[in-house]
Amino acid sequence: MGIGLTLLGYFLFAVNDVVAKFMVTTFGVAQVLTIRAVGGLLILLPLAFIKDEKPFRSVNVPFVQALRATLITVDTSLFYAAVVYLSLADVMTFYMAGPIYMTVASRLVLGERAGWRRWSAVLLGFAGVLIALRPSSSTMSAPALLACLGGIASAVTVVLNRYLAGTKDTTLGIYQGIGSLVLAGAVAIFHWQPATPRELVGMLVLGFIGAVAHLVVTRSLKLAPVNVLAPFQYSLLLWGMIFGVVFFNDMPDIQMIVGAAIIVVAGVFISHRKAKKGEQVALSVDLP
Repeated sequence: MGIGLTLLGYFLFAVNDVVAKFMVTTFGVAQVLTIRAVGGLLILLPLAFIKDEKPFRSVNVPFVQALRATLITVDTSLFYAAVVYLSLADVMTFYMAGPIYMTVASRLVLGERAGWRRWSAVLLGFAGVLIALRPSSSTMSAPALLACLGGIASAVTVVLNRYLAGTKDTTLGIYQGIGSLVLAGAVAIFHWQPATPRELVGMLVLGFIGAVAHLVVTRSLKLAPVNVLAPFQYSLLLWGMIFGVVFFNDMPDIQMIVGAAIIVVAGVFISHRKAKKGEQVALSVDLP
């Protein structure tokens, strides 16, 4: 059941990304993020009430909560900005390098140590990122660099989740939604475009799907060990390739496929080593 819910959750994240790619080709990233945040809060606030959570009574580690909400807003903004120009599979590849970035971030932020095998996997993973980036003056693009920066911000967010283990998942989602609403809304008011009811519903649906995907993946963590579930997050890459071809006629080239394969191998190995050492394995539950 845990594996099934994980696969469902990442399928929903991929569907969310398809809707987002359609939306950001017409509307500004900040406007899409603002209405998306409203959609997510329409799901999470009633759910918190049903579960008798009180997110505003006492905020656990306020500075870290604010930093996490800011980083999630930044990484989602960078994701949306990148998919305007790149295929879904390309952008997802850079975000799926999370375990590689997290190994570095955990060392810098938490002081965690890793052995030579894990650092070798990190170097291999960075090689995969470089292959996917196509680093030459004629091919490396600003959108690809934005996707890389977004992936790094996403990885740091997962590390910060360790500080916030005492905060309920629904409450975390509410703080995240409020952060996006405030930060993106402050930018969106200067570039707001009129939207039809259908377009407005499309942007709200982004929030609905994102909130449900978050809850589904979070629920899977209660049903199966995270080290068992972690490899299945890479199903997002498969859906990105399939949806890219079906909806946008984006065929991944061989360089991107090779880079993605190296990143997956490195990420799975890092998760395996962490589990073998009895360390906490991370699973991304706050993807754009």
